[in-house]
Amino acid sequence: TMIRARVDLSALATEILGELARIEPERHVVTHVTPGIHVHADIRLVRILLENLLGNAWKFTAKRETPEIRLGGDATTFFVRDNGAGFDPRFVDDLFVPFRRLHHADEFAGTGVGLATVHRIVRHHGGKISVEAAPDQGAAFFVTLVPSE
Repeated sequence: TMIRARVDLSALATEILGELARIEPERHVVTHVTPGIHVHADIRLVRILLENLLGNAWKFTAKRETPEIRLGGDATTFFVRDNGAGFDPRFVDDLFVPFRRLHHADEFAGTGVGLATVHRIVRHHGGKISVEAAPDQGAAFFVTLVPSE
């Protein structure tokens, strides 16, 4: 069952980015997290959602000289934006299909289930997710979670 509560998204994102930095201390990723973003959501599911979105941003900025990841927004809609590999927006519908990958496995590791999981979590919260991206121009994922009544 889903248990909704007030979640400090900014603190959670900062914690997850810190974990990623500890796992790969040789990488120097510039991160920007807007403070004070709170959502009314299931903390376990939101953690999985952020781990996937921030983990992807971390992964797909690996070939950047100055990788940047940003989490911003407000209580209604938040976003995760990176300056990484990006992708052709014509294939955006494939993003959320399990095992559909937009990059070759020899380029970037992964199974293709992360964004499908993110999509399910967002839908479970009655929300929506949209994406802006271009090849070699990074990607931005916009998430709206609907607060429970």
